[in-house]
Parts: sequence; structure tokens; C-alpha cells
Amino acid sequence: MNYRILGKTGWKISEIGLGTWQVGGGWGSPFDPKIAEEILHTAFDKGINFVDTADVYDAGLSESAVGDAVRQRSEKIYVATKCGRRIQPHINETYSIEKLRRHVEDSLRNTGLNRLDLIQLHCPPTSVYNRDEVFGLFEKLRAEGKIAAMGVSVEKVEEAKMAMEYEIVSTVQVIFNMFRQKPAEELFSHAASKDVGLIVRVPLASGLLSGKITPETNFSKDDHRHFNREGKAFDKGETFSGVPLEKGFAAMEELRDLFKGEGTLAAIALRWVLMYKEVSVVIPGASKSSQLESNVAAGQLPPLTNEQMVAVKTIYDKYVREEVHGQW
Repeated sequence: MNYRILGKTGWKISEIGLGTWQVGGGWGSPFDPKIAEEILHTAFDKGINFVDTADVYDAGLSESAVGDAVRQRSEKIYVATKCGRRIQPHINETYSIEKLRRHVEDSLRNTGLNRLDLIQLHCPPTSVYNRDEVFGLFEKLRAEGKIAAMGVSVEKVEEAKMAMEYEIVSTVQVIFNMFRQKPAEELFSHAASKDVGLIVRVPLASGLLSGKITPETNFSKDDHRHFNREGKAFDKGETFSGVPLEKGFAAMEELRDLFKGEGTLAAIALRWVLMYKEVSVVIPGASKSSQLESNVAAGQLPPLTNEQMVAVKTIYDKYVREEVHGQW
């Protein structure tokens, strides 16, 4: 495992982390604590020391599974969780520091930890990034010893830039993959100048970049890839990175030709993310241990060539840019 520094926190974290949206369940499958425990310990055994969760993942069960597993280990495992999505309706007017404080304290109870390493605002409405009192709350929570660091998980590049104006913000979590390249053009250098760590989520575009999804693939009615393609439940950019599937499939055909004989597309897509030195950690999910092992192996692949990097951008420009670049 290779390790990178997470911005101004100074933490040395594994460049491949673990996202737990679907650990032990999720995406239409019931939560299974035994599977979650197996995935988490397999991750730790392979050198992963950064786990990202959220209070809304399986209604707190993900946080509890992470906390249980971390407390069983002797090595330092950094736990990042998120708060704010439980606020409904999810609008600026309903956000309050009282609710956010309560949610942080709920996460402490769920994980069983004395302190949360990293707490992140969970894709709040854009107006929230202008509210000094919200970010001031996390300064108080840090002074109280309840959190070590604070970050934001954003939908849009502009939201990340707004958040980074606050000194308390140590990290930004953003969607970045072969089908969502705007952050590399408009965010990464800005984050580096402010020593803000970058956490990359949805690196496989909800599985589209794995190459295993076809026009015939059926998803469970409880899977966001079935019900959220048009953003009916939350930002559609979280589902297939906002890429219309017909264009995604066409782009995938060219990616298959480009990387023919060089390994799985999923591993190459993760290696592509790690080509950017500004990225601190990429957090693919795993619903079974075999997926996690494949994720970890991606970090050991040789670097992509300059020609391959240019070719990926050409494919993005041809099929995807007009669909996603201006929205997020």
C-alpha cells in the first residue's frame, strides 16, 4: 500500500481507502453485519487505514460496523463520517447548528469512539457554505475534543471553493473519475494552494466504469441506479456521475479498446485517479471482500502513459463533457 498526506491534517493515509455506502449491504441489499466486518478487517489487513462512512448509510449501521471494527484493531485507522443529510427537507432554511451538533454526537455514539477523526458536511445546499455559524460550530466541536478535523463533501466545484475559504476546512470530498474530470481542471490546484486534502468518491461512476454494466443490466428497485438516474431522490450526479447511460456505454467501448489486455477497467479507472498527485485518497466501495482486494491491487498497477491519459481525456470530451462539465 502507498500512503499520501491528507492536506493540513498531516495524516499519512492509504491512497486507497474504503467507502462504506454499500458495506455489508445498501444499494438494494439488506445490511449484513458479518459481511461488513469481513470487508472492514480485510481492508485493514491490506493496509487501508482510511474509512469513509456517514450517519445515513443504513441508518447508522455502517457507522456502528466501522466503529466496532476499528476498536478491535491496534493500528491507527482514520474514521471519516458525514452529517447533515438527515435534515429534512434538505434546504438551507432547515439547517441549524443545534441539529448538526446533535448529529455529530449521534455519530460518536454509533461508532463508540471518543473522538471522530474527520467530520464532513454531507453535500449541503449551496447557501450553507456562506454561513459562518455553521463552520464555527465545528471549531467549537474541535475545541471540545469531539472531532479532530472538519471537511466537506460537495456536489459542485464552486461549493468546494466556497468551503475552502474557512480555515477549519481540512478536506474536500468530491466526485472525480474518467467521466467527471472538471475537478482536475478547476479545483485541484486551488486545493493544493490551501493545503486541503482531496478525497475522491464515486471513482467508478457507480459501477459504470467497471465495464460490467450493460444495457441489459437490471437494478433492484431500492438501488439508486434504478430510482435516481434523474435525481428524484438526491443529486443525479451521484448516480453514474450524471452520465446518460447511452453515452456512457459508447464511451466504455472506446475505453475497452484503449486498455485492451492491460487488466480490468475498474482497476485502471482507479489507477487513473491516482495519477493526480493532488488526490490524497480514493474511496471505492465494496460489497464483498473480493471487490476490495481488486481495489487495493489497482494501486500497484504501473502508471498510465501520457498517451493513455490524453486518450482518456479525448473520450471524455467526445462523449461526456457536454453532459456533466457545466453542471457540477
